[in-house]
Amino acid sequence: MDATSAYPRSGRPHHGEAPQPPGNPFAHLDAAADEAQSHVIRYLDAAAAHHEMQRMRSAAFDVFVPTPGERLLDVGCGAGEVARQLGARVGKEGHVSAVDRSALAVSVASSRHDGTPVDYAVGDVMALDAPDGHFDGVRCERVLQHLGDPDGAIRELIRVTRPGGRVCVIDTDWSSCVWDGFDHMAEVIRCFPFPDQDAGRVVRARMVRAGLRATAPLPVTLRFTTPEDAAAVVPFFDLHALGMCVEPELQKRFLDSVYESAGRGHFLFAFTMWITVGRVAGS
Repeated sequence: MDATSAYPRSGRPHHGEAPQPPGNPFAHLDAAADEAQSHVIRYLDAAAAHHEMQRMRSAAFDVFVPTPGERLLDVGCGAGEVARQLGARVGKEGHVSAVDRSALAVSVASSRHDGTPVDYAVGDVMALDAPDGHFDGVRCERVLQHLGDPDGAIRELIRVTRPGGRVCVIDTDWSSCVWDGFDHMAEVIRCFPFPDQDAGRVVRARMVRAGLRATAPLPVTLRFTTPEDAAAVVPFFDLHALGMCVEPELQKRFLDSVYESAGRGHFLFAFTMWITVGRVAGS
C-alpha cells in the first residue's frame, strides 16, 4: 500500500479498470505482485516516519523498557527500524533478533543494518526458531490482525520468553475507527481483509487466557485532520489499497465525499492502537 500516494487536489482517480481481487500483501508480501511489494515497503517507511506512529512507538518503548544487556526478539520486524532502536537500547552486551515472515522485508531490513547488535531472519510467529525461554522480552507489532490463530501466536511468544520476561503486543483495533465530515467509511472498512479487526482491543484477554501475568494495556489514539496525512498510516485512505480492496463505484462515492470534506476543512479520522505488556509466570 503506497503511503506516498498524493491525494489530488483537483480531479479524480481513474476508475475505468476493475479492481484487483481482495488480498492482503502485508500477510503474504513475498507472493504479491512486484508493484504491491514496492507499495508495502514504501508504506512501512512512510508509517515509520509519521509523527503519530512515532508517538505510539515512543509510548510502547516506555512500557516495554528495553535495557542494556538484554536479549530481545522483534516479531514482524518489517524494514527493521524498531529492531535497530531496540539494538541501540540493549547495547553491545545485548542482542536483538528481528524476524519477519517475508524474505523481502528481511532483505530490506538487512540492507539497512547500522551496526547495532541486531540480526535479521525469516521466521513464522506460529513456529519461532528459538528454544524455550530464550529471550528476556519479545515485541510483536501489527501482526495479530493478519492471523487466523492469534491465540496460537501469543502462546508461541510466551514459549520463547524466559520466566519473568515481558511479552509486548501492539496491534490495531480497526473497530475503534471514528470519523467526521465525510460518508461511506463503514462500507469501505468492511471491504478490507483483516481477519481480526478487533485485534488490539482483545490482546489483553488473549494474554490472560494464555497465562501471562501483570497484563497492562495502554490505548493510544492516532488522529488525522487531512486525508493526505491519514494515507501515510491508514490503508482506507491510500489510493492503491482502495484499488485492491474496494469496488470502483464505492471508491468514487467515498473519495468524492473525502475530497469535499477536505476542501471544507472538516476532515477528521482517528483510531486506537493498543500496547499490551504481560509477564511470563515464574521468575
